[in-house]
Amino acid sequence: MPIYGKIKNFFYSLCPGWCGKFGGVKLFVKYVIAGGTAAVTDLVLLYVFTDILHLWYLFSAIIAFIIAFFVSFYLQKFWTFRDNSRDRIYAQASLYFLAGLMNLAINTGGMYLLVDKLGVIYLGAQIIMGALIAATSFLIYKFIIFKK
Repeated sequence: MPIYGKIKNFFYSLCPGWCGKFGGVKLFVKYVIAGGTAAVTDLVLLYVFTDILHLWYLFSAIIAFIIAFFVSFYLQKFWTFRDNSRDRIYAQASLYFLAGLMNLAINTGGMYLLVDKLGVIYLGAQIIMGALIAATSFLIYKFIIFKK
């Protein structure tokens, strides 16, 4: 048994009630880590392509977004949701991309509403929208895209 399994079993033997409750939290934490990794990938690549390689910033943004999309998809599929199946990968990637486009539209509309109509500062609005989108996307990914 790998060391991770031994550690997990040890904690389950100490406090089985608590450990069982953290199963869903662990999944969400992995989801946030994977999404954060993709976001950092996007920002770092945008910087590298634009400031170091001197590519046009919009071209850099497109390339960085595409690479970050694949980083996010593979981390969410294989690490977060432990979906190792290969038979539905193209359908899942398509749905994941469609969800990403919908999230972009929802984020843009929500930002406009919060900032221009309700007077929320833009950083606060982005935090609110990011939290809402992260929560709903988690449910979509878990129960629809990467459903077992």
